[in-house]
Amino acid sequence: MKKTILDRSIEPINKFLHYENSGGAVLMLAVLVAILWANSPWSEAYHQLWETEFTIGLTGYLLTYSLHHWVNDGLMAMFFFVVGLELKREIIAGELSSFNKALLPMAAALGGMIFPALTYFIINIGRTSLSGWGIPMATDIVFALALMSLAGKKVPVSAKVFLVALATIDDLGAVLVIAFFYSSNLSFESLAYGFALLSILWVANRAGVRNTLFYALIGIGGVWLAFLLSGVHATIAGVLVAFAIPARTKIDESAYSASLEVLVAEFDEEIPNQGPLMTQKQHQVIEKVKNKSAEAQTPLQKIEIALHPWVTFLVIPLFALANGGVAIGSTFFSDLLHPISIGVFAGLVLGKLVGILLFTWVLVKFRVVPLPEAVTWRHIVGIAFVAGVGFTMSLFIAALAFKDPHMIEQAKYGILLASVVSGTLGVLTLRSAE
Repeated sequence: MKKTILDRSIEPINKFLHYENSGGAVLMLAVLVAILWANSPWSEAYHQLWETEFTIGLTGYLLTYSLHHWVNDGLMAMFFFVVGLELKREIIAGELSSFNKALLPMAAALGGMIFPALTYFIINIGRTSLSGWGIPMATDIVFALALMSLAGKKVPVSAKVFLVALATIDDLGAVLVIAFFYSSNLSFESLAYGFALLSILWVANRAGVRNTLFYALIGIGGVWLAFLLSGVHATIAGVLVAFAIPARTKIDESAYSASLEVLVAEFDEEIPNQGPLMTQKQHQVIEKVKNKSAEAQTPLQKIEIALHPWVTFLVIPLFALANGGVAIGSTFFSDLLHPISIGVFAGLVLGKLVGILLFTWVLVKFRVVPLPEAVTWRHIVGIAFVAGVGFTMSLFIAALAFKDPHMIEQAKYGILLASVVSGTLGVLTLRSAE
């Protein structure tokens, strides 16, 4: 079929969106723009933009927050929603679907959370900055996967799968840390409303409701709003709603295939019109194919695939743009030596490395589980370094851990420096692995 001018125009964009490194490239561009903007003559405009207040709602029921707050508590709920969908999919039919599969990445992720937090804790003990212990626990999966691709084609697929499983569990750990340690001033009434609406979603799932609009209205208009007003961070609602999304098909693979064969035969039997339009019968067959295809898809995968580009190319870059604007002033180098910066840097670079390696080594040494096929210890070292790129989640937790803007800046210095060092060491180590 001949391509139209529009098809040829859109094709390069589609290729870019589906290229596996594209998300990392856009995120990196957003970070660079934020840093350059925050250190330019227009830096005041940068800060004023994100402090601009934005109101939604009806008279008597208005929500007024800064644009920065809407990005962190609103748009990032979509990011956590997709994280929840990915986690549920991995648990049902992925790398976390069995205990044996999940044990090694689960242990590695646990070590990669405990040791960074412990490292930060030791460096900041007795200080007001101690509340930032959760900052170096996170792994940025978008950056991590982009760096794995930069490491070259020699890196085995099993190593990438191990990193994905590790980072997914790491994300769950970050969500739990936010829920239990970075939520405050709880409104139990709003929280009760949130869980009541969440229960409706669970019941609807069990009853066979598959309408995505229903889950969007109850999930966003109800659960997210209730959590936002409850004091529990609103992004937690994204993960909880994700676990309520149906993950079952209405027909199995063999029934779907058999149905398609019958419908294709009906389509072929129809005598076509002499022109560009199909017959009424052919149109009806196509509609039946669409309905059968919808029954063969799970709402979970359908929503995940639909939202993934929005999260990768809009939500995460916007978050980076709003939060990555580090002002490099006269106190930059002295701030790098502050316990916050040192704790974050040491936690991400050294804590991640030691924790992941140690917990992995113990399980392999005592023959609880073997290393993944074709994966060497050099690969594990490279993965441990790459996991130290905590950018998105680390910035997110830093904004929750501190109220003092200067302390947030010091945390950002540590996050950015650690991400550069860990990413570089990770790529070099993986490229040298055999």
